[in-house]
Amino acid sequence: MPDISTAGIDTHSRSGILFRSRMVASGMTALSIGMPAPDFCLPDADEQTACLADFRGGYVVVYFYPKDNTSGCTLEARSFSDELEAFARLNTPVFGISPDSVKSHKKFSEKQHLAVRLLSDPDRQAIEAYGVWVQKKLYGSEYMGVDRSTFIIDPEGKVAAVWRKVKVKGHVAEVMEKLEELTGTGVPR
Repeated sequence: MPDISTAGIDTHSRSGILFRSRMVASGMTALSIGMPAPDFCLPDADEQTACLADFRGGYVVVYFYPKDNTSGCTLEARSFSDELEAFARLNTPVFGISPDSVKSHKKFSEKQHLAVRLLSDPDRQAIEAYGVWVQKKLYGSEYMGVDRSTFIIDPEGKVAAVWRKVKVKGHVAEVMEKLEELTGTGVPR
């Protein structure tokens, strides 16, 4: 595993997004359980800023997805929206992050009647800090894109669980099961 610097890096992008991360020498973050989760401040579909640091003291679910209004991303967003009350009973906010614009998130949320809070990261500051901007292949062509991934962040701001290359079907139930295990609670469905 590459060496990880001990100093955090603060960066402001031209869009005003703030993040703090421990970076791998290559510039990519290799996040694993127990590591500090990179902080971020990103706008949602209503242009309200959500900062991870504001939720310290409780668990947070952060999922990254490639693009609004695509079949897999729509199913994932609907699945998290359908279970949002169960997450709320555990005092756990859920954030979906993609490189789509605030305007795109607004249209996506309205069209699909989504309750989950979608955050816009067009400069990929959080996406790259979490190490989910990866090389992908489709029909023999290589391109860069978001690796569908989910993280549970613990009350101290550390990564408590990680799923990469997520398969959407049944994923939200896996996340809820892990969250119940971490919190020592069972939520009736």
